[in-house]
Amino acid sequence: MSNDIFDLKRVKQLVELMKINDLTDVEIKQGDWQITLRRGTQAVMVSSVPMPAAPVSPPLAAPVPVPAVSEEPANTTVIKSPMVGTFYAASSPDTPPFAKVGDTVTPDKTVCLIEAMKVYNEIQAECSGVIVAVLVKNGETVEFGKPLFRVAVG
Repeated sequence: MSNDIFDLKRVKQLVELMKINDLTDVEIKQGDWQITLRRGTQAVMVSSVPMPAAPVSPPLAAPVPVPAVSEEPANTTVIKSPMVGTFYAASSPDTPPFAKVGDTVTPDKTVCLIEAMKVYNEIQAECSGVIVAVLVKNGETVEFGKPLFRVAVG
């Protein structure tokens, strides 16, 4: 496993550990870089400037409401954005989308790219099923946890 805290798989693992342990904030430093993850506030901060020992931050904006789980149709799941960035359905404007309505996906299938800080991150389905809806537009800015695709499972 890479020692880079900014590795997408490492960030996903941190998010899962936050969920399992019901944590709302995690802050990790590596050299002059720092990553702060917050659940429920939809804030992700990355800084290349060394932070003071006791950082003072302004109050965060109210969280954006997320649709309740009960609003999901039966036998479906949602692929959510693991980060803040720009959603891209395809690797370039001239290529077909990674996933569209009617496509069958497996957990390791790339369904889109999310560009964050000039880095294009491949997002995997992490579930098996058929895409029944694409919930964001190409080029749209997405927040952490924003639903990207609805997948019929089972």
